[in-house]
Amino acid sequence: METIQKRKLVDHEAPNASTGIINGKSSNVLNWDHTRFAWAYPMYKNMLSNFWIPNEINMSNDLKQWPELSEKEQASFKKIIGLLAFLDSIQTDYSGKIADYLTDSSLSALMQVLAFQEVVHNQSYSYVLSSLVDQGEQERIFEYWKHDEVLLERNQFITDGYQEFDENPSIDTFLRSIVYDVVLEGLFFYAGFAFFYNLARNNKMVSTSTMINYINRDEQIHVNLFSRIFKETLNENPELDREMYLTFVTETFTKAAELEIKWAHHIIGEQFPGIPITDLEDYIRFMANTRSRQLGAEKPFPSYKKNPLKWIRAYQEVDEGKSDFFEQKSRQYTKVSDSNGFDDL
Repeated sequence: METIQKRKLVDHEAPNASTGIINGKSSNVLNWDHTRFAWAYPMYKNMLSNFWIPNEINMSNDLKQWPELSEKEQASFKKIIGLLAFLDSIQTDYSGKIADYLTDSSLSALMQVLAFQEVVHNQSYSYVLSSLVDQGEQERIFEYWKHDEVLLERNQFITDGYQEFDENPSIDTFLRSIVYDVVLEGLFFYAGFAFFYNLARNNKMVSTSTMINYINRDEQIHVNLFSRIFKETLNENPELDREMYLTFVTETFTKAAELEIKWAHHIIGEQFPGIPITDLEDYIRFMANTRSRQLGAEKPFPSYKKNPLKWIRAYQEVDEGKSDFFEQKSRQYTKVSDSNGFDDL
């Protein structure tokens, strides 16, 4: 198993522009006008331009609508928020660990921005829950991931891959952990995202869904970053068995889709208004195909070529300079101010 070296704090003999993504030579001095990858600086600017703060979003309408949601809607809402909080929490830690081994200073910098965005995402989940439920209920929701068997199985799939890299860092575990990362950020959020977007298209909990929209936008950039790192690492190390890793991608997304479908049945169920479970299953398989191809591998479900949840595109396709759904539909959020804050509700 080929070893992988941590990035040096400083190397006086190395060039500023790294000689490799991993195990390269780099002074560790970052000059955005002199990087190896032309896409790195535009991605950095894109991440900065997307900056947002959860507390700027006015939750007063969601607070008024919360008691009007059905018991099933409230239960799914809380459990999905709890799940997302777990995923983004481990993602914050993982991105820091993998940054230690990126010998390209521009990619390490992007990973630091990514980690900060994950912290903001977690703040948004706390902010949403503190706006809707009491402290005790919020704490129970953040404990949910420890006790649900379906959720435990699903989360273990990711954490095992991350833990293997953390405990046994090598080029092999590095590449495999990136595949698990793309599963987490590019697939395991998406049944939950569909739930919130379905509420929004029925004019329910629009502020929460706005935050989910912004998180979705960030996660798409994160998937893009990790996909590029995966493919560039294979390109830079021709001695690696490329086909083995691409086969691993397809097989991993096959299993991941099964787990996400099982979770969708568990959290949304057969009769949820507006989201036919068969369409949601097909959507998950379609997204697994999309992410597998993004990593350069074959589709795990070749016959699933179209997105069956066509309405979700207005919410989901918020990357590459596209405005979000809420701006398109004049549903921009109202920032909380002294005159409309929660203290006055």
